[in-house]
Amino acid sequence: MIIKQLAPSDEGNVRRWDEFVFACPEASFFHRSAWQGILRDVFRHPTYFLYAEQAGEIQGVLPMAHVKSLLFGNALIAMPFAVYGGIAANNQDAAQALEDEAQRLAKTLDVEHLEFRNVTPRHADWPTQDLYVTFRKEILPDVEANMLAIPRKQRAMVRKGIKNDLVSTVDRNADRFFKLFADNVHRHGTPAMPKRYFDTLLRVFGDDCEVLTVTAPDGQLLSSVLSFYFRDEVLPYYAGDDESARHLAANDFKYWELMRRSCERGIKLFDYGRSKTGTGPYAFKKNWGFEPQPLHYEYCLYKRDGIPQNNPNNAKYKLFIEAWRRMPIGLANWLGPHIVRNLG
Repeated sequence: MIIKQLAPSDEGNVRRWDEFVFACPEASFFHRSAWQGILRDVFRHPTYFLYAEQAGEIQGVLPMAHVKSLLFGNALIAMPFAVYGGIAANNQDAAQALEDEAQRLAKTLDVEHLEFRNVTPRHADWPTQDLYVTFRKEILPDVEANMLAIPRKQRAMVRKGIKNDLVSTVDRNADRFFKLFADNVHRHGTPAMPKRYFDTLLRVFGDDCEVLTVTAPDGQLLSSVLSFYFRDEVLPYYAGDDESARHLAANDFKYWELMRRSCERGIKLFDYGRSKTGTGPYAFKKNWGFEPQPLHYEYCLYKRDGIPQNNPNNAKYKLFIEAWRRMPIGLANWLGPHIVRNLG
């Protein structure tokens, strides 16, 4: 088994990499080769996209980036800004060879830890972050069947949005989405990613990345979601809402419209994404009839005693969150990208 590193300019190997990712059951949207350019160009992180090759055929891939920050630590992560990552391989030999190379690289880079964002566990002896779960559910082939599959109380909220004559539109750019997203995260006291990131996602992934925006009958901007499409799955990934969205059930209507449209285009699985246990988004997704599935984020620790907790649940960030909420949004949108790039 030979381990090689993907060069973004090598179009032939980039194509082979993506052909493997689309065919490998363990791979996700976040294993696609285009993330290498996004992480380098938008966030300026060094990337290490490794692949295992045998007899001229790719047998496994491991996309990683080196995220180094005085504030948040020094790590090699598969994959930053992704809910899923880690090794995707056809066999154990390829998986082990990739992991061995990742460990060697982590030591060479002198990182504090190596992180794999696995869907399934690989190491019972590695420290594991049990903070997150994911929510995935089949999309039925009939639109009305999907409506009836939503639990009664949540279905009533969807119908409320429909009765309010809300309108959903697929946007060609990230302008309206970013306005809602940036305002939403500001209210929660967290920094927003740069608008350039979302523009890049839409440009790089083309039809596999889409913005759906909900407005009131008078055109008022209410709610928006940026989703990824991978094989037969839809992944609503980033979202934002106006403060008036809750009263009009715009958030509920938005996700129903995404499900309805996905059903009509033959998508078979709705991936509601990652949430922290015990939070509002966790409860919201359960209300739709989705069952939480644990994510196995595994860490190999080199220079630290425990798993990093770079998330809003960490009490040491409480004052920062409160200060960020009071910051003028223009300043927050300017400063935010310089901070969020290191959160990964």
